[in-house]
Order: sequence, then C-alpha cells, then structure tokens
Amino acid sequence: MSQTDLITLAHWMAGDFSNFKQSQDKPREFSHIRVFFRPLPFEFFGGIGFYSEQAYDYDLWSPYRQGVHRFIDRGDDVYIENYSLQNSMLYAGASREPSILKTITPEVIDRRFNCSMVFTRDGDSFSGRVEGDQCLIERGGCQTYLISQVEVSEGYWSSWDRGMSCESHEPVWGGEHGPMHFERRQSFAEEVPTLQFSEN
Repeated sequence: MSQTDLITLAHWMAGDFSNFKQSQDKPREFSHIRVFFRPLPFEFFGGIGFYSEQAYDYDLWSPYRQGVHRFIDRGDDVYIENYSLQNSMLYAGASREPSILKTITPEVIDRRFNCSMVFTRDGDSFSGRVEGDQCLIERGGCQTYLISQVEVSEGYWSSWDRGMSCESHEPVWGGEHGPMHFERRQSFAEEVPTLQFSEN
C-alpha cells in the first residue's frame, strides 16, 4: 500500500453511483439506489474526507443513510473512520448541493467507534470490510453486528451489508440477494484535496 493508493481510492470513490442496470435486470430483488460520495474540504479533517448519502432514486431528498468518512493511510491499508451526523436530515441533499455541504462542520458529527472500514489494494481494485465484529446496530429489538463487504474500482462500486445476530450469528437484516452493483454516473474526483506528503 502506498500514499498514492489512498489518493486513487479517494478518486475512485468520489462520485454519484447508481445500480440502475441491476434494478432493471432484477427489479423484484433490487430497488434503484443512488450512492453519493462528495469530498469535503481539506480543512475539515486536515486531510481527505467525504460526506456520503444513499437514497432511493425516486426520493433523493430523503436519504436512508448518511455519513462522514475520514481517510487515514496506515501503510498496509487505508483506514476509513465513519461518523454519524447529529440531526442528519438537516443535511439531506448535501451530496448534490454544495451550499448544504458547507453547513456540515466537525461539531455536528460523532465517531461511530468499531465501525471503521479497512481497504486493501487488490490489483485494479480495492476490497473493504468492517473492522472486527463490534459495529453494533439494533434492529427490531435484536442486537446485531454489521458485516460489510465492499469492492471499489474505476467507475464501479459494489457493497453487501448484513446485520448478524449477536446471539445466533445468523443474518437478521440486509441484502438477501447478494451484493449491490453500482456504476458511476458522475465523478467528483477533481474535488478531492491535493495532499502534500512529507518524509516524517
């Protein structure tokens, strides 16, 4: 892993992604979903960060998932810290409206401990997974831990999130039909901050 890998991953992730083709091929199994990863200014984390949204294509102003992400180069991998937003719906649409994006500050986010993603380079793609098994999410009165498998390449993104019961380790929620496959509609790579690397 090198520092250029972190930049490459950030450039590939920066964009507006859609699983339109998959939703057309298998409409009973997959809804049409849009995923946005919009770069944050360098000053936000003193490095590379993103705001993300996932929403149904027919209701982009009501995202069902929002987050903030901080990229950290650990040498052998890229560690991405995940943060939740306080009063998240105040920032709905920030992935498409720069004026809303500017209202997100470090003061309105909270770290989601044990829910960071770890990405490693694998040829022409990156593979990502949640660290450990302590990213806990309660769903329907059942405590679950998140398993997330992600693959990112140039113009492509796939993800498969599942919540596993902490007691039985059986799936409780998540994709029943396998990974979702997204193709990039628009790139925001030019908005990724340029980093000046030092030797120390």
